[in-house]
Amino acid sequence: MSSQDTMTRELALRIGLAARALPDTDAKGLFNILTESLGFPLTEEKIAGITLPFLKTAHAGVLSFIDENILLQAIAILKTDIETGKPVKPSIHSYQDGDLPNSIRIAFASNDYYTVDGHFGSCQQFLIYQISASAAYLIDIRVPDHENNPQIEDKNTYRAELISDCKVAYMASVGGPAAAKIVRIGIHPLKLSGTEKISDVISELQSVISLSPPPWLAKAMGVDAAERFKFERESVG
Repeated sequence: MSSQDTMTRELALRIGLAARALPDTDAKGLFNILTESLGFPLTEEKIAGITLPFLKTAHAGVLSFIDENILLQAIAILKTDIETGKPVKPSIHSYQDGDLPNSIRIAFASNDYYTVDGHFGSCQQFLIYQISASAAYLIDIRVPDHENNPQIEDKNTYRAELISDCKVAYMASVGGPAAAKIVRIGIHPLKLSGTEKISDVISELQSVISLSPPPWLAKAMGVDAAERFKFERESVG
């Protein structure tokens, strides 16, 4: 099986269309540039992380001579669903409770599916991940719909209840009253200092889980009391 065969037809087609927008570049050439710089296999998450500086320096800067507006057009093609014209949705992993022992369910407030860039009260969707020290599965994408439900009086409570099965929620910003409602439902809200890729946040969280998670996180993951006591002693010491 060739490396191209492992990509979805949709992604392969977008690479071909993006290559058409670039002078002196064909689909195979752009594929090689991307795999050289992003690694194999190419995934939607990797494509979503492409920026203008990245593309200008990729593969020893082979595309650096191209006008920046043309490069931006190619990047937009790579990241846009051909049929809907919207950002490409990541694939949802089939998951049943218990499939991933010692894991925790996390919500990420996002507007583009791949970064934590959303305000809790206005983000387009919540990406729901089940995360352990060694694995991370996207198990759901939840879209708030309070605009079409006039009977909802408190949108922040509604949003918190939408992710009530999660133990932690990451967001770019949140107001004090909304944060209190999140906590009241039993979710630990975490506001980031700036926009970050969800994949980077997950990697950092997995490092914490694998080393010495704080007692509240260990409890949320289902770690037994003896292990939690060990973490608590380590944090105090």
